[in-house]
Amino acid sequence: MRSLFLSACVVLLATAPAAFAEECDRNNDSQSMLNICADADYQAADAKLNAVYKNIVSSDDQASNKLLQTAQRAWIAFRDAECTYSTADSEGGSIHPMEVSLCLTKLTTERIKQLSSEANCKLSDPSCADSDAGSDDQDMQ
Repeated sequence: MRSLFLSACVVLLATAPAAFAEECDRNNDSQSMLNICADADYQAADAKLNAVYKNIVSSDDQASNKLLQTAQRAWIAFRDAECTYSTADSEGGSIHPMEVSLCLTKLTTERIKQLSSEANCKLSDPSCADSDAGSDDQDMQ
């Protein structure tokens, strides 16, 4: 009897978060709904990034795939650290989850563009080089 009760409690606890999940309602401008919608936008961007990544690593070039995997793991660590840093001022506030999601979405969308662009280029094709990359280097000096 005790194990049956314990099993029922575990099932109830496992399904509880799904019962409380709300869908994004862009007509509701409460902070909690803004947080939910920002997270939904991030989840969509993350799903798209995963699809782009999987498309690239579907090639048979294992050496290149390994390099991309290493780069992607480093990029994820950078993205998460950058968003933690850039949203630190709102930590503990009701707007914080939205700010984190907005940051994650922005950086993830940029990464999607970067990977998509690189996937369409051959490494030896100089026309694929970013035409304004040199100006960014000068700005940093």
